[in-house]
Amino acid sequence: MARPTRPTDAELAILRVLWSQGPCSVRQVHDVIAAGRPIGYTTTLKMLQVMTEKGLVVREELGRQHIYRARHAEADTQRKLVGDLVQRAFGGSAAKLVLQALSTHRTTPAELREIQRLITTQKQRDKETDHE
Repeated sequence: MARPTRPTDAELAILRVLWSQGPCSVRQVHDVIAAGRPIGYTTTLKMLQVMTEKGLVVREELGRQHIYRARHAEADTQRKLVGDLVQRAFGGSAAKLVLQALSTHRTTPAELREIQRLITTQKQRDKETDHE
């Protein structure tokens, strides 16, 4: 098995289909992707084959049909991508990433509440770790 690598934008589009729909045939993935942009069936098939080689998806045979599923959960993939971005673009500073994200993207009140909740949770964890 090849070592998993960072997915391309096109591969992420396929992974999003697999995360939202669950295991799918090539036809099912293709139908969802093709609804948003023109793409050939053989292109979708080839991308899934490459993603299998890269370790991004797992292929299972179900009769004559091949069923694909994401090898890693969406949250795990996002965590890896964000960690890589923090290191490469922000010199390891999560604070710089958050500040840039907040300054370049309109944040809803619900998102701000969730960010505040995460900050509070992290502060509590830090406080508990300091007491150990």
